[in-house]
Amino acid sequence: MLSFITVEELNRRIQSPGGVFILDVRSASDYLEWHIEDYGVESVNIAGSILQKGIPEGQLPKNREIVVVCAKGKSAQEVTHFLKGKGYAVVYLQGGMEAWSEFYRKVQVTSSAALEMLQVIRPAKGCLSYFLYSQGEALVVDPARHIEEYLELAKAKGVQIRHILDTHLHADHISGGHALSVRTGGKYWIAASEMQGGEIPFEALTDGLVLKFGESSLEVLAIPTPGHTPGSTSFLVNGKFLLSGDTVFVSGLGRPDLGGKAREWAKMLYETVIQRINKLSDDVIVLPAHYSDFREVSKAGYIGATLGELRATNELVRGGEESVFTEAVAGQTGAATPPNYETIVKINRGEVSVGDEEATELEIGPNRCAVKHLA
Repeated sequence: MLSFITVEELNRRIQSPGGVFILDVRSASDYLEWHIEDYGVESVNIAGSILQKGIPEGQLPKNREIVVVCAKGKSAQEVTHFLKGKGYAVVYLQGGMEAWSEFYRKVQVTSSAALEMLQVIRPAKGCLSYFLYSQGEALVVDPARHIEEYLELAKAKGVQIRHILDTHLHADHISGGHALSVRTGGKYWIAASEMQGGEIPFEALTDGLVLKFGESSLEVLAIPTPGHTPGSTSFLVNGKFLLSGDTVFVSGLGRPDLGGKAREWAKMLYETVIQRINKLSDDVIVLPAHYSDFREVSKAGYIGATLGELRATNELVRGGEESVFTEAVAGQTGAATPPNYETIVKINRGEVSVGDEEATELEIGPNRCAVKHLA
């Protein structure tokens, strides 16, 4: 009988001191496009068809368990059976990359009498959402469509979700904002400009809006930060945490070309950096909606960095001359767009509805929402 592991067990092994060895048997192009990465991962890509002809010398360890990964777990079973017959210690990942694409892990960002905040990480997509709570009341920012993740957190923490916010209209994954609002009775908030032509009810985010939750009267200030999309919004929590959506990343800034107006929106993004972001202090912690590399994980375990750290390492975050900034940002656009982004945008506006199976297919693949550091 073949042995398998779940995505939860794979994550545990990845985070363990010994790490994990992964044999990805998808095509080379699929592997280069998107594969499992982390500090605890050693990975090799050998297509199943190549393995059947003969195992490349020195590619696979004899003294270490191998986890075989494919798209949905079927091809991996065939390879596992083949390698087991050759004497290798081997298991396959149940559900393959499709299952990995729907796995989440939670990391504590801060814990105090006034505020508890968890970062909900979806490692396969590089998507980040946030669960904040105080004195029995909770707020969720940028929830993914698997809303059970947040409902289970609320139950475990004994809190009521009062507000659900999307920093912008997401293009690479389906938002759980509206669905979570329906399930909990909490208000769903997003900028009105993001939902033009949409069918989903929402509360409009406006500059200077303050949302309070908990007896501590914790304040969340909405700061419109156009650039990635015209209605992109960031949230300043307690004057210390900037939930920056896709405006400021640990690795760079949000790409302004998804609306087909790269140069125009790059100038808007410049104004965001100069007029809004640069007025915040160096010790403000930036917590984005996406990450593109596992090396963006901080020493504390979450994806984020202080503005001071970003300003020291990223020329774009400092702003600089407008013409140089605009040329640099617009010049780096044109890269591959998020898979199926036009359909996903329509779903997130409520113009189109799909079932779970189609939603899974639409979301498979990496995020491509960032403009990287200047070289």
